[in-house]
Amino acid sequence: MCGIVAAVADRNIVPVLIEGLRKLEYRGYDSAGLALLTPELKRLRSIGRVNELATQAEGMNAAQGIAHTRWATHGVPSERNAHPHVSGGLALVHNGIIENYAEIRQRLVAKGYAFVSDTDTETIAHLVEDTLKTTPDLFAAVRIATGQLQGAYAIAVLREGHGQIVLARHGAPLLLGIGAEGHYAASDASALLQVTRTMIYLEDGDIAEISRGGIRIVTPDGTPASRPSHESSLSTDAVELGPYRHFMQKEIFEQPAALANTLEMLGGADSSQTISPHLFGAAAPELLGRVDSVLILACGTSYHSGLVARYWIEQLAGISCNVEIASEYRYRVSVPNPDQLVVAISQSGETADTLAAIKHAKSMGMGTTLAICNVAESALVRECALRFLTRAGPEIGVASTKAFTTQLVALFLLAATLAKQMDRLTAADEARELAALRHLPVAVQKVLELEPHIESWAQRFAMKQHALFLGRGHHFPIALEGALKLKEISYIHAEGYPAGELKHGPLALVDKDMPVILVAPNDSLLEKLKSNMQEVKARGGELYVFADADSAVEESTGVQILRLPEHYGLLSPVLHVVALQLMAYHAALVKGTDVDKPRNLAKSVTVE
Repeated sequence: MCGIVAAVADRNIVPVLIEGLRKLEYRGYDSAGLALLTPELKRLRSIGRVNELATQAEGMNAAQGIAHTRWATHGVPSERNAHPHVSGGLALVHNGIIENYAEIRQRLVAKGYAFVSDTDTETIAHLVEDTLKTTPDLFAAVRIATGQLQGAYAIAVLREGHGQIVLARHGAPLLLGIGAEGHYAASDASALLQVTRTMIYLEDGDIAEISRGGIRIVTPDGTPASRPSHESSLSTDAVELGPYRHFMQKEIFEQPAALANTLEMLGGADSSQTISPHLFGAAAPELLGRVDSVLILACGTSYHSGLVARYWIEQLAGISCNVEIASEYRYRVSVPNPDQLVVAISQSGETADTLAAIKHAKSMGMGTTLAICNVAESALVRECALRFLTRAGPEIGVASTKAFTTQLVALFLLAATLAKQMDRLTAADEARELAALRHLPVAVQKVLELEPHIESWAQRFAMKQHALFLGRGHHFPIALEGALKLKEISYIHAEGYPAGELKHGPLALVDKDMPVILVAPNDSLLEKLKSNMQEVKARGGELYVFADADSAVEESTGVQILRLPEHYGLLSPVLHVVALQLMAYHAALVKGTDVDKPRNLAKSVTVE
């Protein structure tokens, strides 16, 4: 969840490192630091945001350096726990968690090494330094040292008197950049767009070296490796804030375009394109033809998209679908089914728990795997037999918005594809669903036009300490997602419940200080929801109801109604969640929280 940038170039790389860290701050922002060869080793560290580090680094000049922005795991956010960590004449930065660090640390202490931080990372620095005593070559020493590590890591190491930076990755992302003036490395391509678009994605276990003269990559046993280079299509504008106040606001308003881009393979309204297994890869017709059920693995917001998909898959395709929190799945005894499609959902494709869960499923003989992901070169995409790339573009705000709605579209296409495979989707049904999908960006744009109304709600709502979100059917997961968005960025405690469970416990909490947000589309469960509304009103609760234009619910004392422009059938969750995103965003503005960088959180959860 931390961010790494490294550079060796024929220019001053300090501005490159600082700007790279700014682009990676979404990965962690508890502290930041850099180490430069000037030519002696110079280290700067600061608590908090990269801007503080940038102030310290003003006027500095170096052609070789490493930098880091931290999300704290081992040790509180403090300068002594901030990266880089040093040992002798080397400095090291690290993303990940070393599970056997205590054992290694004890061994190193016995050898006389003094530890000044609480981090697992300092253990790696001393281990490399100790290895150099018997293996003087830095590249070889890093390869030997990392062979002793258990856990996940991406590291970058530099040493006084040496013109290279050595890198290694296992279970955490790391890529190289090839530029006209030098060579670079980073956790994410966005950090390097300022200097190059030519990227090399390291594979698990790779050890690499960058220098002015070139790059070198080997596998863990020292065998030279050749990794393909890619020209990044990422636009620099895509990672700039532009006219928006926050990245979250920008990404909410980018959803019509993100949905249109994701649906591009379906063609226009006059296209003869149909829903096809080929949307998920060349091998999909054969693999999906053997599927008798679906298992979805995901975490956080992606888990909520999977919960919506369960309703769609079982209704449309008529096969069972289970959804598991990835961090729990591999730690329980489960019954493998080789004919089950295992779907892993992750925005970054580097989510540690989801990667571990899909590997666990494969180890049990469940080889029909599908990645739904926003990053083509990610570890998750490479791990799965099939793929669907959501074309949301980079998502910088920690609270996911456009990644979620594009995941929903991908999952709806999967449900429709499976239904077609099962002969449950007629030609008329297919035409209707294709038309609805193609119109979806326009429908979402109409929801965004309701922002002023939602903003006025947020003014009243934001002063509350708690909130309850209710939904039924495939809108229950949308209630969960709405609650998650609110608590992530406004710090208002919020919970999502299926509305039918209200009387089984949560109703005890309802009073004038516990607002209830109701997702109330005009579907077959609307009358049931009206009964839930009456239960809340009878206890003095205040209701905020997100309804459809034709929903027969009326405003009254304690009941606020917002009508979405149109009812959207099975795809209604996409519209309703956009409205809930806007309410969370504006509530956070009223509260004055850091919308894009909420406390204690980071965007890409690459540690368990």
